Amino acid sequence: MTKNRRKEALKGIIKALHDGATVEQMKSQFGDLLASCSPLEIAQIEEELIKEGMPAEEIRALCDVHLAAFQDALKSTHLDLDASHPIWILMEEHNLLLKNAIAVQELTKQLFGFDTLDEAKPQWDSLKKKVSRFRESENHYLREENVLFPYLEKHGITQPPKIMWAEHDEIRAIEKQLYTLIESPNQADHRKFVSQLDNISLALAEKLASHFQKENNILFPSGLRVIAAEEWSQIRQEFNEIGYSFFTPKPFIAETPQPKEPEVSKIMEKLVQFETGTLSHEVLQGIFNTLPVDITFVDKDDKVQFYSESGGRIFVRTKAVIGRTVQACHPQKSIHKVQQILDDFRAGKRKTAAFWINLKDRFIYIRYLAVHDSKNNYLGCLEVTQDITDIRALEGEKRLLD
Repeated sequence: MTKNRRKEALKGIIKALHDGATVEQMKSQFGDLLASCSPLEIAQIEEELIKEGMPAEEIRALCDVHLAAFQDALKSTHLDLDASHPIWILMEEHNLLLKNAIAVQELTKQLFGFDTLDEAKPQWDSLKKKVSRFRESENHYLREENVLFPYLEKHGITQPPKIMWAEHDEIRAIEKQLYTLIESPNQADHRKFVSQLDNISLALAEKLASHFQKENNILFPSGLRVIAAEEWSQIRQEFNEIGYSFFTPKPFIAETPQPKEPEVSKIMEKLVQFETGTLSHEVLQGIFNTLPVDITFVDKDDKVQFYSESGGRIFVRTKAVIGRTVQACHPQKSIHKVQQILDDFRAGKRKTAAFWINLKDRFIYIRYLAVHDSKNNYLGCLEVTQDITDIRALEGEKRLLD
């Protein structure tokens, strides 16, 4: 079977599943083909189906069905990686997160054997500690969304990361429900409270198991196929910048030496001429990184071109986002809002858009500013993010240095 005919046959299987065919029917008709397909083929074919008009939501909703249909092929997937590799780290975190979710479920079941939380204090304390580990896991998802996904997109795998990001948000929503229950337990009706906790903890465990299986068996093997060996060192470096929670991975063992960049020092020596003065690249970089705001610039083609690296950055940015469309840097649920702002900037309907949110007990002010040249041509969008909690609290005057 030629490559194109094989691809069309696989696409036909997925379309049939969407039209109501059962997994067993497809296995009986196309068993050999299903058993021989690779995770990368699945990712590429689903991407083509979305480009051909199949809604991404349908692909995501039936992703579990696809996985079941190809399970025989996926069972043979084994990633032989060093413990320093970014993919090994993500998969090990999957194991730890799933074990934690199962432990939460088991502890919740034990609460049914008591009449109050006070009677179950050891189990309740242990349960709260286990749930807190999910809060610590946020950087796991941030590393995927801000580093791995952009690299996959650069190599043509764009839809699967979007699907996985949407599932990240679903996981976050379930975790939020769990945190709310833990922080405000219903002491008046113990059994009702434990039942609610049992339902939510079970939903989280099932969601994590399903999500991790897709990433381990489809997304990660696809990434290993398309991302070049020398790129993994940069990915690991950007992982380090975001940080870890469950363990500290050992230093990365590069497969190939890092490419030399002799031109960087020459570029840094050059001066940038402005109408109001001249600055070296080094000074200019220092100014951006010292400003009490976070800055990100998106060009006229909606691609991220620059971000400042202030020490207390509010939202995660990594070098992997450079050249990535800003739409791909946001979860699916908010893309339409971002697009509306950019369309209005480009059409001249507005010059600014401002938002403010509460984030971890801090008041964050976010502004989007349209950037134009001297002839009023649209150059792009500047995002400025600032923690103004302390500014809002100012009173009276301060004229001299204390």
